Amino acid sequence: MTILVTGSSGTVGSQVVRELAERGAEVRALTRDPGKATFPAGVTPVKGDLADVDSVRAALAGTDTLFLLNAVVPDELTQALITLNLARDAGIERVVYLSVLNGDLFTDVPHFSGKHTAERMIEQLNIPTTILRPAYFMQNDVALKEAVVGHGVYPMPVGGVGVSMVDVRDLAEVAALSLLRRENTAETPPRETINVVGPDALTGDALAAIWSGVLRKAVSYAGDDLAAFEKQSKAHMPGWMAYDMRLMVRGFQQHGMLAKPGDVDRLTGLLGRPPRAYRAFAEETAKQWQQA
Repeated sequence: MTILVTGSSGTVGSQVVRELAERGAEVRALTRDPGKATFPAGVTPVKGDLADVDSVRAALAGTDTLFLLNAVVPDELTQALITLNLARDAGIERVVYLSVLNGDLFTDVPHFSGKHTAERMIEQLNIPTTILRPAYFMQNDVALKEAVVGHGVYPMPVGGVGVSMVDVRDLAEVAALSLLRRENTAETPPRETINVVGPDALTGDALAAIWSGVLRKAVSYAGDDLAAFEKQSKAHMPGWMAYDMRLMVRGFQQHGMLAKPGDVDRLTGLLGRPPRAYRAFAEETAKQWQQA
């Protein structure tokens, strides 16, 4: 039984590969350049690109279970729909799809809407799938060192409604457990959706307060200026992506990105422990920053 992991060298995909390898699964890791990729022992790198139909078709041959992670790219939806169709052609009936929380609500956000459309295909065609809907990743804040440490400012304009940020390691573990459950069940499990969230509703002010306590210095919230956020984002990403992120954060400000009742309890049952809290992530990250 073989599991194909797409996005295998990214923030989430690499963690999923590691979790599966540690559990003894037979893993194929789809990557554009197998020669440069580093994976755990026993993992088989497979050359491919989700925009290249022939390479995906070849990678799916002999695969039993698919972990589908699409990067935020201009043709993300096309890649997702093509890969799901190719998986159906290959007779794969075990899929775990990485979607996003609030995809049905943030319809004006390109990468949210794309994932929601892929979910609609899965539902309409009744593809046996575990759909994972994660909240915003805590690990995205690792890039905020200069602002938080150097300037005493938490710069992400997440607003005052609250975001139930999730630790990527928890997401990867839930993904691996879901893949293995589908892989090792004789009868195909029914389609299901899991919201993957953290335990706290984090506002901009609450995040600044956490960093103040962890760093033992004053850290303030920079506020909700979306134009400034887009301008700053364009320094390290394409303009279309910076605007996409602006629309996402506007959604945070308007609606939040909050766990639903029962989500944290469900995750606690799946993981065998509570999901990681942002404060624990901040303490760990601050130590890493200090060591660096």
